Amino acid sequence: MSETTQLTSQYSAQVASDLERNLKEQEDLSGEIEALQARLASVQHDHAVLVNLQQALGVPAPAAAPAAESAASVPAARKKTAGTSGPAKKSAAPRKRSGKKAAAKASVTTSASPTLVDLVREHLTGQSEPRSAAEITTALEQLHPERTVKTTVVRTTLEGLVAKSQAQRTKQGKSVYYTAPDTAAPADSGEQSV
Repeated sequence: MSETTQLTSQYSAQVASDLERNLKEQEDLSGEIEALQARLASVQHDHAVLVNLQQALGVPAPAAAPAAESAASVPAARKKTAGTSGPAKKSAAPRKRSGKKAAAKASVTTSASPTLVDLVREHLTGQSEPRSAAEITTALEQLHPERTVKTTVVRTTLEGLVAKSQAQRTKQGKSVYYTAPDTAAPADSGEQSV
């Protein structure tokens, strides 16, 4: 009887550990999905701006149809994330109906609210010392209470900026801190000369 109880206890502990690991992985994947959706929205905004420029120059825009199709599929994915379902549903319908007007409206709407990448980059350049992803998230939540900002998404965004050399990462023990590339170099050289 005691062997059965011990074996049951071991299995219970293993299952609990596996469940915890699974939940963590789900959270990580959700954060990555949100970051990719934000990146996709940014790329679609850039596309709309480029289409507007192309139309202003009088050049026909054959690549507008695929953008409208992909834009129509984005709101369906956004319905799953909290805080973005309202605007995503409203912006999807006009894009299907009229490409030129919707592209112009989308560029005006999106330019009024900057992307998370822009907000993070701007915040980093305004800082004189390294900041963690959690600190940046807190600051962005205070500056933009109308937006839902998650630490996992900010961390993924920061890592994307590091990959593009638009931010620098430093580690202190287990903590990771980020700075704008221009602010890190002068701070280091200033410390060496003192």
